[in-house]
Amino acid sequence: MEMTATLELDRVLQVITEGMVEELNAYFARIWLLHDREDRAPYLQLRASAGHYTHIDGGHAQIPVGSLKIGRIAESRAPIMTADALNDDNIPDKAWLIDHELRSFAGCPLLFGGELLGVLAMFSQKQTSEPEFARLHVFASQAAIAIKNALLFDEVRSLSRRLAAENRYLNEELYATRGGSEIVGQSGPLRAVLDQIDRVAPTDASVLIVGETGTGKEAIARAVHARSGRADHSWVTVNCAAMSDGLVESELFGHEKGAFTGAVERRLGRFEIADRGTLFLDEVGELPIRTQTKLLRVVQEGEFERVGASQPIRVDVRIIAATNRDLAAEVAAGRFREDLLYRLSVFPITVPPLRERDGDIPLLVRHFLDRFATKFRKRLDGVSTDAMAQLERYSWPGNVRELQNLLERAAILSEGSIIQVDELFDPRMPIDRPADRAMETLAEISRRHIVNVLGRTGWVIEGKKGAAVILGLHPNTLRSRMKKLGIQKPIAVQARIPAERGVR
Repeated sequence: MEMTATLELDRVLQVITEGMVEELNAYFARIWLLHDREDRAPYLQLRASAGHYTHIDGGHAQIPVGSLKIGRIAESRAPIMTADALNDDNIPDKAWLIDHELRSFAGCPLLFGGELLGVLAMFSQKQTSEPEFARLHVFASQAAIAIKNALLFDEVRSLSRRLAAENRYLNEELYATRGGSEIVGQSGPLRAVLDQIDRVAPTDASVLIVGETGTGKEAIARAVHARSGRADHSWVTVNCAAMSDGLVESELFGHEKGAFTGAVERRLGRFEIADRGTLFLDEVGELPIRTQTKLLRVVQEGEFERVGASQPIRVDVRIIAATNRDLAAEVAAGRFREDLLYRLSVFPITVPPLRERDGDIPLLVRHFLDRFATKFRKRLDGVSTDAMAQLERYSWPGNVRELQNLLERAAILSEGSIIQVDELFDPRMPIDRPADRAMETLAEISRRHIVNVLGRTGWVIEGKKGAAVILGLHPNTLRSRMKKLGIQKPIAVQARIPAERGVR
């Protein structure tokens, strides 16, 4: 028998057990592999079996080291043979032994260079002789070499997959953040946030970043990662609102080949890719309850299973979550787990909206114009006095992201180095007056602005010319905001616009 004909671990284990049946006259044979982790006592996990039977009732999927015959072999690292299995108190299920007319037991540790890999064992219907027991010892030595090779191959393959996945995600991040917003400003509210970042970054505490859409929650999260001890490891982001309920678990935890239709190969999830680094869960309030339950286990225990797998995977990941929802209200409504909220919000950070950051708008304008001058290869010296006054009067329901988008549009349209008012604002775009802002609530301002933009787009949400792009929101986030604010498309508009151009 050639144990090294394949490097697939499961196949290697099966070949070994089948070889014990064929060459050592075992009635049945099994292999347990050792799991030795710091957070629990070492145990042996059943991984393969073969023999002359259709069903076995006496097996133990997990055996603590030191327990039963198998556990004693692992503890002593010495082979054991029992000529009279029926009278051995360390072998349970005597009725099962009688049913299969089993007389003897023999087992050996799987040792490679002093490292315990596991235990192989067999039962026979006749008494095992000393020469046969010696052959089992030699067989175990060869099996340990084959198993170690397969384990090393699996480790190299997993590392290769992880590196490939990290490269893919890093490229996605580079594409997504090219031209992205840094933290710019010197207002009191922003300085308070920066102080919180400095305090929490060196720890591994979970951080929950709360703020309106467009305030720069991801920039805050990146700053926490960049100032932490994990800065040299992976930074992985997940937009929880952009994934369907059916795929979110595969995206987070990965899947095995054949786990579902379309799963043509094993895929690492973002938790595995973020091991020793930071995982940023954007719009965490959008996660379905089922996924929240699995996420809680990772946060509490640091382990999970891929979709379609049963073996736990250990990870060391710092979680930073962000949301524009009131998660306490979501808990009260039964849409978010209270225990998960407690775990995620060990250190909450509230990002101030742009309208509360007095003095930061001129700094942000200069920052964005410098970027767009390079991007569009144009000279952009600033904005006119009237334009700056308009920018500082506006309430910015879309916050920094809305300001960025507006300035980018103005940079494209500008024919000179100074941007004028008419290049910034659409004539139909509402510009707040101080008296108006004092009398309106934030919800009223947001509702008015969203309705205005929807009217300009013919109530189209998605697409390059849709309202979501103009507002700098994800389409699902915009729909959620519309529902919360009670915004519905007028009946007259519904009748006038073809179905394919309606709210999607």
